[in-house]
Amino acid sequence: MTSTAPEQTSGAAAAPGADVPVLRDFGGGPFGIYIHVPFCATRCGYCDFNTYTAGELGSSSSPQSWFEALRGELATAAREFDGLPSATPAVETIFVGGGTPSLLGGDGLAGVLDAIRDNFTLAPGAEVTTESNPESTSPEFFDRLRTAGYNRVSLGMQSAAQHVLKILDRTHTPGRAVAAAREARAAGIEHVNLDLIYGTPGETDGDLDASLDAVLSAGVDHVSAYSLIVEDGTALARRVRRGELPAPDDDVLAARYERIDTRLAAAGLEWYEVSNWAASDAARCSHNLGYWDGGDWLGAGPGAHSHVGGVRWWNVKHPARYADRVTTGALPAAGWESLTADERYTERVMLTVRLRTGLPLADLDADGRAAAEGVIADGLAERVNDHLILTDRGRLLADGVVRTLLG
Repeated sequence: MTSTAPEQTSGAAAAPGADVPVLRDFGGGPFGIYIHVPFCATRCGYCDFNTYTAGELGSSSSPQSWFEALRGELATAAREFDGLPSATPAVETIFVGGGTPSLLGGDGLAGVLDAIRDNFTLAPGAEVTTESNPESTSPEFFDRLRTAGYNRVSLGMQSAAQHVLKILDRTHTPGRAVAAAREARAAGIEHVNLDLIYGTPGETDGDLDASLDAVLSAGVDHVSAYSLIVEDGTALARRVRRGELPAPDDDVLAARYERIDTRLAAAGLEWYEVSNWAASDAARCSHNLGYWDGGDWLGAGPGAHSHVGGVRWWNVKHPARYADRVTTGALPAAGWESLTADERYTERVMLTVRLRTGLPLADLDADGRAAAEGVIADGLAERVNDHLILTDRGRLLADGVVRTLLG
């Protein structure tokens, strides 16, 4: 499951290269650490994440230089946090994403976790997750993760149909993701997630059913399913623009979502966020819940975003420039912003309404509460224990519900 911090919402941000201001303090919620691994073996046609292949980087950066810079950033952040009024909270969640973290191998990912432990205190029972590409995993890889302290793995499956994987430029074979999930479970990894992408041009209902059959046969306790988004600047966007592939159809996407939800619910996986299903409360991704619930997090690595007490900053993107910035002893920020009360309100509504637990109506202003009554009347949400909770139809129109609540 891809872990991504919410993007900046304000145009009033500092210029690139500006130092992060003196931080106010932690916000009092959960504290997590996100590590961005920018390396990929190949570039997927739909991906617009901050990732690089070896050919794109040349000699300017390597996993080793990235790791040394990461250690430096973690040490710098720990010193910055020591200057805040309250003590740095224990780290409740860690998420290593990318990119393809599994390219680091089991020893490399163990080293990442050791670097965090060298600078921060982990809470007892902390959730420790890494993303992995099925093709760069093995039983030995998962054994090493477990002994290092990882207790959650998110595997990029996307589809069980070979022709769908080809359109997405995914390099793994259709059955490898399920095999990797079983290997992770056999190694004792407590929670295993499989990612799906639906609505790819050329995907049929039968293709989706085959993907769901495969997911359920793997026995995982978490599934993420995202509709295909054609991002500007990607190879997929260029193919759609040239007419080689049709753009995803909204009605098809809605029907596919309903199909996914029905199958997963029947198998005992319940939605807890619009795009995420879990077999139990313990199987939910606590790290992403920290984003959605307004927690604090440090994002380390090229292009990673951080948020502490209403101050957000984002790192320089290119691994070589990131490493150079770390050597100055400052946080490698490209820019920062201090969120206003209005911006915090917007993010609270935008993120929390997507959760099964819903948005407390008391968190809405007068206009928002009036809009909520209209949303309820339209059958897009229900009032449950003074929370606004999306209905099945409301989940299909979640973005529209947000726009209505924000006026």
